[in-house]
Amino acid sequence: MDKRGGMDAEKSSEFCLFPQPKNAQLTVFIIIAVLIVGAAGFYFLLRENVFILKIPASIEPVYNSFLECVGDRVFTGANVLGSQAGYIHLPEFKPGSQYMPFSSQLSFLGNNIPYWYYVSGNNIEDEQVPSKADMERELSEFVEEKIRGCSYEDYYEEGFEINQGEPKAAVSIRDSEISVNLNMDLTIKKGEDSFSLRSHRLKVSSKLGGLYNSAIKVYQEEQENLFLEDYAVDVLRIYAPVDGVEFSCSPETWNAASIFGSLQEAFEANTLALRTEGDSYFSVDVPVSNKVRFINSRSWPVSLEVLPSEGDNLIAKPVGNQQGLGALGFCYVPYHFVYSIKYPVLVQVYEGEEVFQFPLAVIIQGNKPRTSLKESAAGRKSAELCSYKNTPIIVNTMDSELNLVDADIYYECFGETCSIGKTSSGFLEAEFPQCSNGFIIARAEGFKDERYLHSTTEQGSADLFLDRIYEREIELKLDGIHYDGKAIITFSSDEYSGSVIYPEQKKVKLSEGDYQVQVQVYEDSSLSVDAGKVEQCMEVSKGLGALFGITQKECFDIDVPSQIISSVLTGGGTENYYVLESELKNSEIIEIDAESSPKPSSLEQLQNNYISFESKGLSINFK
Repeated sequence: MDKRGGMDAEKSSEFCLFPQPKNAQLTVFIIIAVLIVGAAGFYFLLRENVFILKIPASIEPVYNSFLECVGDRVFTGANVLGSQAGYIHLPEFKPGSQYMPFSSQLSFLGNNIPYWYYVSGNNIEDEQVPSKADMERELSEFVEEKIRGCSYEDYYEEGFEINQGEPKAAVSIRDSEISVNLNMDLTIKKGEDSFSLRSHRLKVSSKLGGLYNSAIKVYQEEQENLFLEDYAVDVLRIYAPVDGVEFSCSPETWNAASIFGSLQEAFEANTLALRTEGDSYFSVDVPVSNKVRFINSRSWPVSLEVLPSEGDNLIAKPVGNQQGLGALGFCYVPYHFVYSIKYPVLVQVYEGEEVFQFPLAVIIQGNKPRTSLKESAAGRKSAELCSYKNTPIIVNTMDSELNLVDADIYYECFGETCSIGKTSSGFLEAEFPQCSNGFIIARAEGFKDERYLHSTTEQGSADLFLDRIYEREIELKLDGIHYDGKAIITFSSDEYSGSVIYPEQKKVKLSEGDYQVQVQVYEDSSLSVDAGKVEQCMEVSKGLGALFGITQKECFDIDVPSQIISSVLTGGGTENYYVLESELKNSEIIEIDAESSPKPSSLEQLQNNYISFESKGLSINFK
């Protein structure tokens, strides 16, 4: 029994040492399987890095050259993105027009840069701001396209065999670096040494991401607060007549071309003075760590308009010398001009030699900054109208002698204007948006704009006849004798007007049409008016009497300031005259003869000159 018992104990000990329960066996196998799979995965994850560490010494320079070439391509692409407002492949180009000179891209030092915000040729506001994901996609495609341009000629001559597969790149743009993951089969051989690798990773030092982030902040600040427009309004009011009053009995005149020249110079200088650091008038409060530069150039496209204007001149007429206003006892010249201004600004965000730049349009409408695009649906209605062009219309453009004229064609409907195209040899067949009683507009250099009423609800055709504009010299006479003193000569019509400030200007641009021709002749004077008070009375309605039309007379005193009238009206007149194109075509000079008036020695005599001026005519001859 003891012996058998001893044997049993021994067997029990053996079973205890070696055999395992079924659950325990399963656990062991699972652990072993996990370790094997993990080891295999770890091997494949690190296999390429291990291989990199074991690149044969003879092959290592070739692979290093490959990585260097990839890095160069990435850095080149990043520079292109920075110089082209975040684009490598530029978006579709949209041209400007005679009506609106902006295109969708700004030409700067021979490089076309897409606007982030601009006004298109048919007066539609538009944005084209790329996202960082867009930039990463374009840079990845750029690397894939350019990687095959890497040169290995020197290594081929040394006996190397280099084979490349199809590349697939993925880049990540960060503030101070660009991470690149390039999947491409690469095999390098020389003699018995061989090396193969598919996945290639590297990091390229670049501030593109940080500069882009700062550029976005500057752009958002402009769109939300319109700080560039605020500076533009300040420049406008300093360098151009906007509104005010001058004490004078003769008109105040300004030349629009001279005003626009001064404004462009001022916009250029003041824009360049803007900074995002410091604490001065020119400091812009934008929280960016990079430096920012703002640039404008007089050579860039610009749209400058002012109303009211008479041709190339702004004329403000005096009050106080007309019939019935003699009680005032003095003259004054009020003026109010309304400007619409559009010009580009190039924003450059930079650090060291790296730059990210984008242009945008600065817009002043009616002497005020435009409405923020973030708060307005500006252009949406126009964009919707112009997007649905589905009525075929044929347009023919010619002059009065049936000579073909190439013109820019627009369509205006309910105050919205769409760019249609340009006639070629006087012909255009194009799709128009549908509209009842809209206007086809033709604009051509050297011709007056032609507006033609035409409904586009059905297909059809339209013939537009453009009147040619002729520039002719004016020869002014006073009482039949050549006059070379001061005068204002105005040609006014419903469709076209022109003015000449004589004798500084002696040429006027006219087309055929019915004009009111007016000449006002002025001479220097030292006529003085003493300070004093003048009683002015008028009939007014008050209280319950106003319900029954009962008025009563009320009088009040006007303080008259002392003044010296330095220029007085001494001649002129008015004449209605229909100008024929044949007269313009067959002449070089427009001779105008006006009648003189006595030089006034008192304010009453000056007023009499203005009264008689209304009844005097003019003699007009073309020669």
